[in-house]
Formats: sequence, C-alpha cells, structure tokens
Amino acid sequence: MLSTLNLLGRQEPLFADDIADHESALLGMLKNARCLVIGGAGTIGQAVTRELFKRDPAALHVVDVSENNMVELVRDIRSTIGYGDGDFRTFAIDCGSPEFTALVHAEGPYDYVFNLSALKHVRSEKDPFTLMRMIQVNVFNTVSTLRMAKAGGAKKYFCVSTDKAANPVNMMGASKRIMELFLMRESHTQSISMARFANVAFSDGSLLHGFNQRFSKRQPISAPNDVRRYFVTQQESGELCLLSAMLGENRDIFFPKLSEKLHLVTFSEIAQRYLHRLGYDPYECESEDEARSRAEELIEQRKWPCYFFSSDTTGEKDFEEFFTDKEDLDMSRFTSVGVIRNNSCFDEEQLKRFEQGVSSIREGGRWTKAQLIDLFFDMLPEFAHLETGKYLDQRM
Repeated sequence: MLSTLNLLGRQEPLFADDIADHESALLGMLKNARCLVIGGAGTIGQAVTRELFKRDPAALHVVDVSENNMVELVRDIRSTIGYGDGDFRTFAIDCGSPEFTALVHAEGPYDYVFNLSALKHVRSEKDPFTLMRMIQVNVFNTVSTLRMAKAGGAKKYFCVSTDKAANPVNMMGASKRIMELFLMRESHTQSISMARFANVAFSDGSLLHGFNQRFSKRQPISAPNDVRRYFVTQQESGELCLLSAMLGENRDIFFPKLSEKLHLVTFSEIAQRYLHRLGYDPYECESEDEARSRAEELIEQRKWPCYFFSSDTTGEKDFEEFFTDKEDLDMSRFTSVGVIRNNSCFDEEQLKRFEQGVSSIREGGRWTKAQLIDLFFDMLPEFAHLETGKYLDQRM
C-alpha cells in the first residue's frame, strides 16, 4: 500500500505530539462515556470512530445512511483493533429522519455527540436541488441533532467545519460558515466545538480517491496543475476532531498549524508521485481525448496517460486558509493545533430570515439557484462567490 504521507511530501504525522501529551486526559474523559457519531461511515467519520474505539468508551454508536460503508467500517475495526468492552453498534439511518429521533430517545443519552455528516463537494452546488439538500444537511440537520443532544444533557456537541468556511468563495464553504453562525446561537445553551482542516487525502469521492479508481480501471488520470492545497491524512482528520471535541472550550474551532510538516502541494504533483511509486511514468497528454484514446497503448509501455490543466470551475479558491484576520487566535495551547476563540456574537434577525427564507422556498415546491444564492449573500455580505458556468462534473 502506498504511504499517504510520502505522497504528500511529508515524513511525520501532524498531531502525534499533541495526542501523546493529552492521551491520559482523553482516556479519562472517554472511559465511562457514551458517544454518538453521526455520519460515521464517511472518511472523516470512520477516522473519528476508530480514534474513539481505540479508547474503549462505555458506548459507541455510529449512524450513517451508507449501509455498505458501515459494513466496511466494522470489518476494518474488527480486523485491526479487534474488540473492546464497550457497547459498539452501528445504525444505517438518516440523522434527519424520525428513526434517528427514535434512536436517540431509546439509546441515549449521550455524553459526546460527533457530527461528521455533510455534503462536502463543491461539485454539489451545480444545481438548485442538491444545493437545497446541502443547506438541509450542513445547516439544519446540525441544529436539530444538536438540540437532541442538548435535551439529553450532552457534555459536548462537536461538528466538523471546513477551511473553505474562512472567507468562502463557494456555496459549500458558505454553508459551513452559516452553520458556524447558527452554532454560535446554540452555544448559549449547549457546549460546542468545531474543526476546520484541509483536504483529507484519498477521502471518498475526492480527486485523490479518484486516482485509485482510475488506476484500478486502467483509465487516464486528470488533475489541475495550478490548484495548491493543504492535505491531512485520514488518521490526522480523526485526531484533530477528537482533540477539538474532548479538549476544546465552548465555541472553539481547531485547525492545523502551518509548519514544515504541512505545506501546499498541487494535485498534479501528487499524481506524478503516485504513478512513480506504482512503477509508471506519467505521460502528459494535450487533451482529454488524447488521454482516453491512447490509454491502452501507453499503459502497455509502463506510461500512464495524464491530462493536467488550469482550473476554471466555479468555486475554486486561489489559496487555502484556516482563519481570517478578524478571528481571535490561540496559537500556544497546543503544539500542532491552533484555536479560533469565538465570542457568542450572532444576528438573531439574520438567522431567522435565513430559516424563514429557506422554509418558504421549500414549501413553494419550486426554486432556483439564484434564490438560494440571494439567501447566502444576506447571511454573508462578504461572500466572494463567482459563477463561471463551469463545474467539476464537466471534467474527466
């Protein structure tokens, strides 16, 4: 198996020192705790579930709509960590459904609730229907599951955010920023914390995950050569979420500190390393058509057809950032983790307008993307959204 760290140009994991420094505290907090993981079959959700399972809480219940990924999660845990003394169970249900409410009432209360469910792809904002689901999942499901956790007396509600919420330029990042604002309101009655972090390397549906799919199917690899991103490994994503959920103060947002361990890298660079480590020379084609038509010929020569291009799709940010210059930072609490310290400032009327606007549009049964964008701009006047009319689904 290829080393993810090596493909990212790194040698050392990011959070090993902070995990080691706080391991006894983490074990103490989780020893008799009941934990609920929402969205636990996604890449980050699985990573969080593994981190919790290793520390053997009294109960660890995992919810996700992906039945197949849930099966693989259980098989993976049984094949690596094995078994613990706690009550470990999975439930193939939607966190926005009546079944989820019934589960919480029957199996709760939970001490710690981890919400990793999200529509995370920028490509999901290309149509008004998927965009509406993004709002429901990223914003309103978060509020509803938090209130259930609060009703059960939860010690902490954790929700994953994204680096794209800092000065957002796409609807996905903006939806998470709006989620953060709603959580500031909820933080008056329920302790919450969050995490913003970079792309999770080889996460389900990501471009790097697509490299595996293209290689197994003997298809060309396509990647932008001008988009530079920070990457964390799957384990690092789980560790950062765990640190935030267990050690974060109310309203804290954790993020990885930039250092020699974490640096920007282009997708095309990773593609080239990936192919070299698999024993192939990347062969740069001039077009998608050339890459497709020459795939069989080139692969037989131990060359892999690649199409590297300049990005021009809607929602692509020129650079990544974890915080803005208006946010209050604590850079001394941890070795490799920075903390955004939030106050409880929010605009109640603004939140109500957003709720009522979405509700009114949904009830009408028909809506346009422009209507939803208008609601986003009302919530985020600084929103730097630029519609190019081009989307990732139009790429190979």
